[in-house]
This record gives sequence, C-alpha cells and structure tokens, in this order.
Amino acid sequence: MKYMYLLLVLVLGMAVSCSSSDDGPIAPPDQTLYFPPIGSNTWETVPPSSLQWDESQLDPLKDFLIQTNSKSFMILVNGRIVIEEYFDGHTAQEPWEWNSAGKTLASATTGIAQQNGLIDIDNKVSDYLGENWTNMDLEKENLITVRNLLTMTSGIDDTKQLVVKSNLTYIADAGTRWAYGNVFQKLMDVVAESSATDFESYFNTNLKAKIGMDGFWNEGTIFTIFHSTTRSMARFGLLSLNNGSWDGEQVIDASFFTECVTTSQDINPSYGYLWWLNGKSQYMLPSDQTVYPGTLIPNAPADMVAAMGAKDQRIYVVPSKNMVVIRMGNASDPQNANFAVSGFDNALWEKINAVIN
Repeated sequence: MKYMYLLLVLVLGMAVSCSSSDDGPIAPPDQTLYFPPIGSNTWETVPPSSLQWDESQLDPLKDFLIQTNSKSFMILVNGRIVIEEYFDGHTAQEPWEWNSAGKTLASATTGIAQQNGLIDIDNKVSDYLGENWTNMDLEKENLITVRNLLTMTSGIDDTKQLVVKSNLTYIADAGTRWAYGNVFQKLMDVVAESSATDFESYFNTNLKAKIGMDGFWNEGTIFTIFHSTTRSMARFGLLSLNNGSWDGEQVIDASFFTECVTTSQDINPSYGYLWWLNGKSQYMLPSDQTVYPGTLIPNAPADMVAAMGAKDQRIYVVPSKNMVVIRMGNASDPQNANFAVSGFDNALWEKINAVIN
C-alpha cells in the first residue's frame, strides 16, 4: 500500500505539472523597446495573438488597404513588427515616395544642425542665406526666423510652390499667419550653408546612417522628395517614438524633438515642427485659412502625431500604445488627392481600432 500511495502521488504530480505547462497563461510580449540592427535585414516580430488583438478583423483591414490603393502597411509595437503587408506587386526591397511626410526628416536634420552648434532656430534665416533671399522688403524678410520655417509661419505667399526668389513674396508678418507651403525647403539650404556641405550628405551622415535607413532625395523642379523602403520609414517612426533616441544614442536632441511634436504656435494648434498633431481643439489644412473645430483624426488616439504626405503617405506614432503605423501607396481617392489629412485617415483608424482594441 505504501508503494501504491507513492506511485499515485507521483502520477498526480506529473499530471498537475503537465496541466500547468499546457494550459497556463501565454507569456506576455516583451515590453522593452527593440531596435533592429543597423546593416541587417533582421527585425524581430511578434504575432497579433500575443497582443490579444482581434485577428478576425485583420482581413477587413487588409481588404480596406487594397481597396484604397495601398502599396505597403506596417504596425510596430515596442519596435517589433506585428503586421507587415505589401500589395499590388510592391515589395519590401522597393523604395516609395514619402512626399510631404519627408518634411519631418528636414525638421529632424535642422534640429541636429542646431545641437551640433551650426545654427540657432531663433536666428534670422538671412543669417545663413544672406540678405535678399526673398522678394520682400528687407525689413519684412528680417522677421523670418528658422523657427518660422519649421512652423509654417514665415508669412510668405503659399500659393506659389516653386521656391525661387521671385515667388517668395510678402503676405503677412512672420509669426502672424499659418500657411502650409513649400518654402520649408529653405531649411535644407540653411543646413547646407551652415555645414558647408550639401543637405543630403549632412542628412546621410547625421541621421540616415545613425538608424540604418536606406533611401535618397529626389530634387525635382518644384518638390524635393525622399524615397525609401517601408522598413526605413518605420525606422524613422521608431526613432520618433523614442523621442529622437536610437538604441541608446540620442540622434536628435530630446528637447528639440519634444518641440517638434508639440503645438508650435497658437494659430494652428495641430501643427508642430512639420509634424501633424492629433487631439487638439482645432486644426487648419493646406491651401486653406479656415480653422476647423475638433481633433484632426477623431478615430485615432489623442496622443498620436503624424508625418503626412500627398497620396496618403503616413507615419503615425502613438506613444500611449508604443506603436508606429506606416502606410505607403497611391492616393486612396485619386480624384481627391490631399497634401495632408483626408477622410482616409479616419477610415483607416476605424479598421485599425477593430483589430487592436
């Protein structure tokens, strides 16, 4: 009987052990912030199930992305890839245009030039480009600071997108009018002049190489546009999620980056330093002086900030969820292509919310 009792205890113990192993709770996902290595295609992934997402809503999200002419889509959580999809023949190796989402790269590079002691964003633009860089009276031109270029408050005519001197005419005193325009490109000239090199070289050394991005700037007659793979866009989103720091190195000064994603002036509270900001009380849009009440993208988290480009190129950064969302592609509505926020954003976030909430 003694041996039978011991055998019974042993069997029960093994059963409990097996039950605990098979039916126990799933280990929670790693909450540490992950950075993919530089010079490698390695990138950690986590399954949606580990985040308790509703996987039944993944196909409706993908269907929506296909229907709205997307080329690629990614979601990172804590830096790890949860969703990565390519559509319409596009691949992970192919670059795509950022359009105005690339303004955030110009903003970041300007901040790096300031932390390197080359510029001060509160100085006049003419301190770097010389007098008469505009077609304005010198008195009005001297009101324009580098910060005004970062905040879209230069007062320069926003209806003329070709950035040549003859088009840089006076509309209002700097700091008194918000207007989305192409004159932000003068930031690139400020960086180039202050660093005694061309903008792309400075950008490549001080930002692109630091976080392992690929890509190139295409200087057209009117627009200067960055192109990269989807994963490189995601790398910049991850840098932004971590307040300008990459794997322990502060690439962009933290206080400057905080300013980038904070209301930069009191005219359009939904705009930082070339970043769009959700969750504010009102907003303005490109080519329009109307002030709209309410938040920029109601379906998106209030703390979301976004890099937005024409044809719905997007980087959404959501600190409260440790999340980065990337969308590249053609215009969701080719008949009504927008430079910035469109109805696409709210519809996309409805689909995202169905998955993650």
